[in-house]
Amino acid sequence: MTKTQDFTKVMQDMMGSFPVDTNAMQDAFKSQAAFGEKFSKVALEAAEKSTEISSKWTKETLARLTDVSKVKDEPTDYTKSLTDFASASAEAAAENMAAFAEVAKKVQMETVELILAAGKEAGEDATAAVKKATADVSKAAKAAAK
Repeated sequence: MTKTQDFTKVMQDMMGSFPVDTNAMQDAFKSQAAFGEKFSKVALEAAEKSTEISSKWTKETLARLTDVSKVKDEPTDYTKSLTDFASASAEAAAENMAAFAEVAKKVQMETVELILAAGKEAGEDATAAVKKATADVSKAAKAAAK
């Protein structure tokens, strides 16, 4: 009977003849993890700042509602109280929306900076990896030719 060829050995020999740099994979993973950490920091800082703005806005609104809910001496005082509340609420809304916009703008700028830095780093890493792979393949080809 004929013996079936062991392709496991063939694959191991074939893969062994191609140099593979596992350090490049580890470096890429580390770079990606560092990018993820920086991006998470930006997102968490934005969430924290947004929460502070919302909390402050809520406290101010509740304080104004306390004034609105107090008993007034004259019926016209109720109208004035509601008018003052509406006016202050509109002003607070404009201020807080501007604060939210500043947070969003900061996140956008930091995200773009991170993406540009990651792209530059990835390009440099790819260039270095290609140069090293070319040198390794050339060395392996010369060794195989001898």
